[in-house]
Amino acid sequence: MREAPILLVEDNPDDEALTLRAFKRSAVVNDIEVVRDGQEALDYLFGTDGIEARPTPAMILLDLKLPKVDGLEVLKQVRANDLTRLVPVVILTSSREEVDLIATYGHGANSFVRKPVDFNQFAESVRQLGLYWLVVNEAPPIPVEA
Repeated sequence: MREAPILLVEDNPDDEALTLRAFKRSAVVNDIEVVRDGQEALDYLFGTDGIEARPTPAMILLDLKLPKVDGLEVLKQVRANDLTRLVPVVILTSSREEVDLIATYGHGANSFVRKPVDFNQFAESVRQLGLYWLVVNEAPPIPVEA
């Protein structure tokens, strides 16, 4: 059986490349689907705007500062939908704002990780995220559409 994908929602090409490289180095077996703005994330998850929904991800790595629809709104919609409300959402952001930290946890984020500047620290953070959320953590079953 194929592992559920990881959904990376990231608009910065450099951060996207670093994240993909870090996952590759950590030997995560899940495919990583990348979307580059909040609307694309909602289209991916819910099949909005005439686009068919894709498989429910095992985990969502979500940046906050996104074009079109910001990360907080994506999080709110993920938590409001029965098909995605239990999917682990890790906020992966460069924000240092306490208000962002409080708002994301208030809307159901599972984790808030600040992007380290150093690649080795970043790679280690991504490795630990993958290990915890995809191997150690016992995730609830994801509902299947009827």
